[in-house]
Amino acid sequence: MFGNPPTPLQLAAVALTHPGLVRKSNEDRVFEMVTNSSEREPIGVFAVCDGVGGHLAGEAASHLAVEAMRASLNVLFAPSDPRATLLLPETVVMQTGTSDPQPSSGTQITQKLVEAVQFANSVVHNYSRQKPAEAGNASATVTAALVRGRLAVGANVGDSRTYMLRGDELTQVSRDHSMVAYLVTLGQIKPEDVYTHPQRNQIYRSLGTHPDVEVDTWRFLLEPGDMLLLCSDGLWEMIHDPGEIASLMRSSPDLAEAGQRLIDAANRYGGEDNIGIVLARLEGN
Repeated sequence: MFGNPPTPLQLAAVALTHPGLVRKSNEDRVFEMVTNSSEREPIGVFAVCDGVGGHLAGEAASHLAVEAMRASLNVLFAPSDPRATLLLPETVVMQTGTSDPQPSSGTQITQKLVEAVQFANSVVHNYSRQKPAEAGNASATVTAALVRGRLAVGANVGDSRTYMLRGDELTQVSRDHSMVAYLVTLGQIKPEDVYTHPQRNQIYRSLGTHPDVEVDTWRFLLEPGDMLLLCSDGLWEMIHDPGEIASLMRSSPDLAEAGQRLIDAANRYGGEDNIGIVLARLEGN
């Protein structure tokens, strides 16, 4: 008569990576941090970084970028006790100019994520300056998302992507900073040409290339059951059909199993590059 009682919102997530079938090294780095509490809204931070610049340089760049973002955003998972002492990394405070660990508004949360990406950019750039012989032209792409309750915000640099799946509709919410994406916006090539165009591997924006980086952002409200897929180009360049990606995301209630099926499909289509993914789902009602 009164229906089922509401269940608290919760986040579930998994981060997976695979070298693919062609490359011996793996320059993709992924991470997810989630906390579910009865005392406050669930919080999740997710990122995929794809190293650029060759084997060792690319691995170092993506590793540094992920760890910089982890350090910058770890303050979001601070104890809820207002009397508890909170240790902030000095580099984060110096970079962002703020010590507010718990931003509340959509604008504040977006800014927190952008600052984390910019901090990662400075870390990779400084690595290239301080160790030029080792780093070469090291850089990395990043796609990241921060979820607090139903609010999801994202940021990206490069051509690693974030998709949102609602029902059967898969939407790319990030923006590719690649030559082929630019040619699509100009109407010079068709969207399906991005997979075969000779300039498909050229990106015009990445972490570490310059002291500062422009970051694209997105923001929307999630509904229970919505899913996010963050992935490197090693996934989306192999699985061309958005419908197949959506089907694989929904293929199992176990996110680890669904994520592995996405990786297996990318390898089935050639596995030409490293594959990094984060799969997340908002649960409850």
